Amino acid sequence: MNKFCDDLRAERERRKVTLETICGVTKISSQHIRALEAGRYAELPGGIFRKSIVRSYLQVLGLEESPWISRFEASLRESGVAEEDKDWVEFAENVRKNRGAKVKSLAPRWIGVALMAAALVAIGWVLWTRVLYRIVS
Repeated sequence: MNKFCDDLRAERERRKVTLETICGVTKISSQHIRALEAGRYAELPGGIFRKSIVRSYLQVLGLEESPWISRFEASLRESGVAEEDKDWVEFAENVRKNRGAKVKSLAPRWIGVALMAAALVAIGWVLWTRVLYRIVS
């Protein structure tokens, strides 16, 4: 069985699509596209970004995603790069837990709003009495 990266490159060449075309359409750097076609998955960004690069590449070529993504994931596991993704999942889970734990109190904000409203009422009252005093005098 051929390697995923070799089949991907062969499919691109069969369809006569250049690397520059893929880079131009997807806005992915040529360095990442070359790393993908060479099977150097560790040079690609981690997590969902890696799979997004493959999906964008497949869309430009007009290939069906499901079988190719499955082959890509199998190729990742074979190369040992997929194990690094566990760190991303753990990191994302920790971020989610920490963000939910810190709920800021709204009391200081409402105190500030109340003080501003009181200051505006006091300024308005002073101005009103000055204007009213001048009219009466």
